[in-house]
Amino acid sequence: MTDSGFAWGGDQLDLDAYLDRIGYEGDREPTLENLRKLHAGHTASIGFENIDIVLGRPILLDLASLQSKMVEQRRGGYCYEQNLLYAAALDRLGFAVSGLGARIRMGENKTRAVTHALLKVEVDGADWITDVGFGGEALLEPLPLRAGTEARQGNWTFGLAYEQETGAWVLRSLHEDGWFDLYAFGTEPRFAADYTVFNHYISTHPRSPFTGRMVVQRPYPERRSALIGREFTRTRPDWSREVREVTPEEIPDLLETEFGIFLAARDAEALVTFHRE
Repeated sequence: MTDSGFAWGGDQLDLDAYLDRIGYEGDREPTLENLRKLHAGHTASIGFENIDIVLGRPILLDLASLQSKMVEQRRGGYCYEQNLLYAAALDRLGFAVSGLGARIRMGENKTRAVTHALLKVEVDGADWITDVGFGGEALLEPLPLRAGTEARQGNWTFGLAYEQETGAWVLRSLHEDGWFDLYAFGTEPRFAADYTVFNHYISTHPRSPFTGRMVVQRPYPERRSALIGREFTRTRPDWSREVREVTPEEIPDLLETEFGIFLAARDAEALVTFHRE
């Protein structure tokens, strides 16, 4: 916790600018209803992307850099960036926030390293999971941290299970053929310093899924959109998919119209060049 009493740097956040960025117009009380609105607004406004990694730039996690990128420049970010910015806002608004770490599964039961950041918030004595940085299958609202939880969010269904044998909570999404494990997590508190270490690995290691190709995703209530390299996919709730390859020159406009990500001219040019090569 900082000397000011804000564990996640909420005192450094331009709260008005952040709330304007996510289209939030409610009151500023730390209530469950407002947590839902903040989560939904953030997810609807700030896309998931790793463009800086593709362009050979470091991912900076200090709050000034996060605000500059995602609030002022209207860019997106990936899990550490998004959830740290979001945590600062919740912190500033008086929510009791804890950081957590998850092992990605994506339908497989392999034991992977902890590489994903999510948040736990306590409201009225109950714990809720809130995560605005998971990309295409991200939650649209918080979920109560309770075994057997199932929730319809937009046209998608999510669930939480608890594995007695591993002691892990598992976030799941209901697919056409049944439950699909997204990630497994524990309740050990994680801190900004932990995310700094995880971030270094994920943004620089050659085996990271984010270092060799562009990954841009956005969850909508009625569809999920993804641009992986030059392959653009829209997935509907009935699991039908629209898939096409885009040209390098199409990418900047598609980032704006489909993902709400705005690039400076030099960044757009660099990204087009990257995909031409």
